Amino acid sequence: MTRDPIGMALAMMNRLAANPLLDRFGLRTATEKTAYHGTRIGFRTLALAGREFKRVSNWLPRKRLPGKPAPILFDLTLDEDQQMIVDSLQRLARDTLRPAAAGADEAGAMPADVFDTTTELGLALYAVPAEFGGVAETQSPVTSVLIAEQLAWGDMGLAVALLAPFSVAQAITRWGTGEQQSRYLPAFCEPEPPVATIAMDEPRALFDPLTLSTRADTTPNGYRLNGQKNGVILGAQSDLMLVSASLNGRPRLFIIESGTPGLICEADPAMGLRAAQPATITLKDVNVLTDALLGDDDFDYQAFLDMGALLRCGLAIGTAQAVVDYVIPYCNEREAFGEPISHRQSVAFMISNLAIETESMRMLTWRAASRAETNQTFHREACLARLLCNEKAMEIGTNGVQLLGGHGFVKEHPVERWYRDLRSVATHTGGVHA
Repeated sequence: MTRDPIGMALAMMNRLAANPLLDRFGLRTATEKTAYHGTRIGFRTLALAGREFKRVSNWLPRKRLPGKPAPILFDLTLDEDQQMIVDSLQRLARDTLRPAAAGADEAGAMPADVFDTTTELGLALYAVPAEFGGVAETQSPVTSVLIAEQLAWGDMGLAVALLAPFSVAQAITRWGTGEQQSRYLPAFCEPEPPVATIAMDEPRALFDPLTLSTRADTTPNGYRLNGQKNGVILGAQSDLMLVSASLNGRPRLFIIESGTPGLICEADPAMGLRAAQPATITLKDVNVLTDALLGDDDFDYQAFLDMGALLRCGLAIGTAQAVVDYVIPYCNEREAFGEPISHRQSVAFMISNLAIETESMRMLTWRAASRAETNQTFHREACLARLLCNEKAMEIGTNGVQLLGGHGFVKEHPVERWYRDLRSVATHTGGVHA
């Protein structure tokens, strides 16, 4: 993010809200509310200013964000902008997402006020270059993972829904042609950005995203798509979709707008991520023009999959951290046989393992994202992070329920919902992208 007066003012407000003296004088709630609303207004001002300045009638040249220079030593210390983002999203997760999570899961939909609040924060600005109205100056997989972590701490279902449009904007920024970027990216910087999503998974056993059943055949004017996608986040609400399909034996992505003839959407309720409103999308002779094919010769489908894996790892880390933060005070307060159950060695060891595995997931994911951000090879690191998060996310969800005993099985406590959401980490390949 550009270090302009607005950015510096937001950073100052975040540091003020973190001052421990606020607790002594009873001013924390009022100050944090001021900082939070100031952050929202600041991001909206950035978006409006950039959009007004950069609005053009002709296509702009294609913009590729550069990577950051590789450091001599591996260092995961957050810079000032990243710390500001983390501080802002921590408040959003605590004050907005966490209180709304249970109701959103029960209703199977995101509350309108939550969507409005997060939209005003302007997450999509980090995915869009300044030329098209955003604030992105370099590739930022690390920042994307940080955003996913903080949102998922509030609720993974809501986080997945909020990150779907962000992911589409990231993909168009990274691989879109100049025409595609000029057509779609400015819309993500408007006060009411489009709802967008990625349709990747297919309803068949042992699905491999590198071997797609959905096909794209060449036509005189473009392409014709046929196939089916399941688990599509916000599928029924999306204005824009990135759909994976096999073209001449190679997997590619196609930009499809809602209302395109032949595009059929049905609800696809699942065990977890209910607030994300997953849907099944059927494509029956969906005809699109030639410019619907995302990118050109520089498109890297494997890198697209690896980026998506890193963002899902971030979601798993955030939810796992929520489990750890919840079970520690519970076990310290819950008494059995005249003492807190945390005094039992088996309980203490289990909690320690939860914290250790969560931190190992974080370090491996940040390592892979850091390599991606600095234009180094990261496929191996992304695969290792994905494997670890797939295994440990389910283990952490299971042990979180176990530590709460009977309380872990009822909806009165959020661990039951986190268990269901964490099960999705190893079963979905699409939906979000870093």
